[in-house]
Order: sequence, then structure tokens, then C-alpha cells
Amino acid sequence: MKYKEILKLGLPILVGQIGNIVLGFADNIMVGRYSTEALASASFVNNVFNIALFCCMGFSWGLTPLVGALFARKEEDKIGAMVRNGLRLNLVFTLIICAAMLALYFNIHRLGQPEHLLPIIRPYYLIFLAGILPMTVFNVFAQWSYAINNTKLPMVIILCANCVNIIGNYALIYGHFGLPEMGLTGAGISTLISRIIGPVAIMAVFFLNKEYKAYAASFRTATLTRREGVKIVRTGFPVAMQTSFETAAFSGAAIMAGWLGAVELASFQIVVIIGMLGFGIYYSFGSATSVLVSHAAGQNDNRAMRRTAWAGYHVILAIMTVSCLIFIFFGHDLMSIFTNDPAVIAMGSTLIFPLVLYQIADATQINFANALRGTSHVMPMLYIAFVSYIIVGLPSTYLIAFTWGMGLYGIILSFSVSLIVAAVLFFIYFMRATRR
Repeated sequence: MKYKEILKLGLPILVGQIGNIVLGFADNIMVGRYSTEALASASFVNNVFNIALFCCMGFSWGLTPLVGALFARKEEDKIGAMVRNGLRLNLVFTLIICAAMLALYFNIHRLGQPEHLLPIIRPYYLIFLAGILPMTVFNVFAQWSYAINNTKLPMVIILCANCVNIIGNYALIYGHFGLPEMGLTGAGISTLISRIIGPVAIMAVFFLNKEYKAYAASFRTATLTRREGVKIVRTGFPVAMQTSFETAAFSGAAIMAGWLGAVELASFQIVVIIGMLGFGIYYSFGSATSVLVSHAAGQNDNRAMRRTAWAGYHVILAIMTVSCLIFIFFGHDLMSIFTNDPAVIAMGSTLIFPLVLYQIADATQINFANALRGTSHVMPMLYIAFVSYIIVGLPSTYLIAFTWGMGLYGIILSFSVSLIVAAVLFFIYFMRATRR
């Protein structure tokens, strides 16, 4: 089994993910202690934008198996060209997503959120929108780094950018260091600055480090052919849709939580942030699994692909067990970190069971979705995600929460339904893709 290789590649990604989780915690703690209204507004914008962010991230993730296969075959002269062409297509894709999000901005008032939150939501929304393009640039180069087994580089950059973000939050939310008190808008500006730092730093390494001289040379001279463009789109677009549909289910749930009130929306945000603790860890080792599967795919070794996927699953299940124990025994304490509002803490504490329940399915679908991504046979991911999260997930959320009258508890409980369907289907299609 490939436990050692998965841990070696996954741990730096995990550290970066923990950095993002800590940042998410810090953002929500600072915003939540500023006001419940600011926390509820951040919840709405973050969850709506999650669709756009994960869509763009998913498109960039399509590069991992392509670069990984080239790396496994030692075709280094083609890697830089793949990165440049991937960057071109990712930027075009991201601009389309940004245009859609701008159109949504002009219709925020139609989404049923509390009227008094709209003046807080609007400026934060626009600042968040401005950060998507630099995030895309960073994600493209991060996938290149992961695919060549250098998972430490993105980790270091992420941690440094997150430190800047936290300091900026402290200064701009509350008005320290002689800066104005800007509340949620200040948090948005701080996040935007950190998202600009990421691509600048990783591109500097790519072009200036002598170790990557061959990659930089082919990057500069690459031309986009129709064949390569189609290959990138065919691997990137289904993954983008898979992540978009999954995130749409969670964002749709956030909108429904807003229908219940500001306290419910704030409680929903806290539970989702805590749940991201598990997701971030599972994703780290899922990404490592995807890289190693892509290397095996480059050698046409189906047996190695399966061994890698099962090793990754064993690692993720062990970590999932630890995560669930933390949620069970320390869930109330975690929630009290984010807000002083006793109503929000009390409501959030009732959601521990459905939070724990969906971790099992989430860990499974993350592992086999990433394993399937590593094979480059990614078209089924689009259909699986559409069925699981849109056809099954969103109606289940509404049915359990409103038709059955379970409210916010039902919204969180419904996550298990879509994730179980996705987990089963990703497993089936991965086994088919690696059939001997």
C-alpha cells in the first residue's frame, strides 16, 4: 500500500488546508464578535461565492492528472506548455464566472435575505468578486506544483498569505493601527490583499527558480493548439461542474437558512465552518491520492491506481474518525469561539449529530472523486454531481427542512443524503475506470 507516499504528499497540503481553516476560523471569530449581522452577511456572501470559487478551483484541478501524467513519463519539456495553456483557459473560464456573479449582484435583493443585511452584504460581495481572478492564477500554479510532487511550495505561500490576512482583519475590522473601523468590508479588503500575494509569490518561484528552468522555458514559448485545448477543457470542465453542483447544494442550503432568520443563518455559518475542518483534512489526502493515481495512470497501471485509492481511503477514514470525536466532545466549545450570542450558540449546539453524520459520506466521496480525477476519466463526475447534489440534494434539503418542518436541523441533516449518493456513484465509476 502507498500510505507513506500519500502521507508525504498529503501532509504539506494538510498544513496549507489547516492554514485556510484557521483563517476561516479567524475571519468568522473576528466578524462574529463584531456583530451577529456581520456574521450572517458573511455567511450569505461566502456561501453564494462558494459556487463560483469551487467552480474555478475545479477547472484548475483538471490540470493535475495532465501534468502528473507528463511528470510520470518525464516529459518535462511539455509541462510548462501545459501550465501556460491551462492558465489561458482557466482565466477565460474565470472571467465567464465573474460575469455571472456580477449579474447576480444586481439581483441580491431577490434572494429573500433579511432587508437590514443588504447594506452590509453589497460592498463585501464586490470586494470578494475582485479576488476570484488572482485565486485562479494561484490555483493553476498550485496544481502544477502538486503534480510534480512539490506540495510544500503552495503550503508555505498559503500560510504566509493567511498571516497577512489575519493581521489585516485585526486592523481593518476594528480600526487598529490608525486605520478606519470598516467591519465586514475591512475583512473583505484584507482577504483581497492576501489573495493577490499568492499568485505573485508562486509565479516568482516558477520563473526565477533554476530548478524549474525547463518548465519556464516551455511556458514562454507555448502555443495553444486545438487538441491540447480540448484535452484541458475535457478534464477541467467536468471537475468544475462537479465541485459547482456540490457547492450549489450547500449554497442553496445557506439561502434556505436565511429564510429562517439571521440567528439561523449565523448558526448555519458556524456549523459549516466547523464542518470545513473535516473537509479540508479529507481534501488534503484526497489531492495526494489524485496525484499518485495520475502518476499510475501515466504508466497505464490500473492495479497501482486501485491500491493508491484504497490506501488514501484508509488514511481519510482514520482522520475522519478523529474529526468526528472532536465535533462530538468539543463542538459546543468550538461554536462559542465564534460568537457571544447565546441564541446562536444554543442553536448551533443542536446540530452536532447531523454534522457528524455527514462526515462519513463526505470523506468517502472526496476520496473516490479525487481518485477518479486522477485517472483523467472525469466526464462521469459531471453527471454524478448533478444527480447527487441538484436532483437529489436540493429537493431533499427543502423537503426535510420545510415540508417535514425540521428547520435548520433538517437542512444540515439533508447533507448526508446527497453525499451518500455521490460517494456510492464515485466509487462505482472509479472501479469501472480502473477495470483490468
